[in-house]
Order: sequence, then C-alpha cells, then structure tokens
Amino acid sequence: MSAFWLFKSEPDAWSWDQMVACGAAGTGWTGVRNHLAKKQMQAMQAGDLGFFYHSNVGKAVVGVVEVIKTFHPDPTDESGKFGMVDVRAVEPLPRPVTLEEIKADARFADMALVTNMRLSVQPVSAEHWNAIRALGGL
Repeated sequence: MSAFWLFKSEPDAWSWDQMVACGAAGTGWTGVRNHLAKKQMQAMQAGDLGFFYHSNVGKAVVGVVEVIKTFHPDPTDESGKFGMVDVRAVEPLPRPVTLEEIKADARFADMALVTNMRLSVQPVSAEHWNAIRALGGL
C-alpha cells in the first residue's frame, strides 16, 4: 500500500507550473534541511503520492505528485547530511484547497499541515488524502 505525503514549496521559488514543466522525468526535491523532513523522505517509496502545496503565497494544495526515485544524496547539500527524492507531477486539483479551508474543517485538526505548519515534507493520512482530493474536485 502506498503512503501519502505533502510537499511544500514557495511558488515564487518553485511553482506547480514549473513542476508540471518537468514532465515525466520529474525533478529532485532538493533543499530540505530539516531532520524530521529528511526522515519523512527516507520513508518514501517509489509510487507514493503527495500533495503539492504552495506555501507563503497562495497557501493551498494545488496538485498531486508521485515519488519516482527514493531517497538519495542532494547535490545542493555541501554537508552531505541531507538527501532528496525525485517527484513528478501527476495532476492538478481542479480547485485548489486552501489552508484556511483546511484549518476551518474539524476533520483536519490533527493533520501535520495544521499542527506542524513549518515542516516542509510531511505525512498525510489516507483519510486526509481522500478528503482533500474530494474538496479539490478529484
């Protein structure tokens, strides 16, 4: 069974449109420098799905990505302590699901996006996954 994740990106640094433009080859999810986020990426398997979340600007789940390469060294990390996974865009949400909506819905009270907002890569339960997909029109 696949696990579900959420990947945060500031759209002015890396947007959904840029993710889509990478096509089937995808791209490395570089630049993560948090040990808990690193552990999350180490747990990922090829085929796992994740939400692509625009942080800071927009603050909304805007698409679905797939992990296509498991944890490996991040060439942007000079210390060698951190790594990355590779992901590719799967599909956009027909309707972005905003952080405001998520916070206002009691079903998401224990979701990492609400309880640990600063974490850049986080797990998503199957229940939260299905509810956000439905809210987003998938």
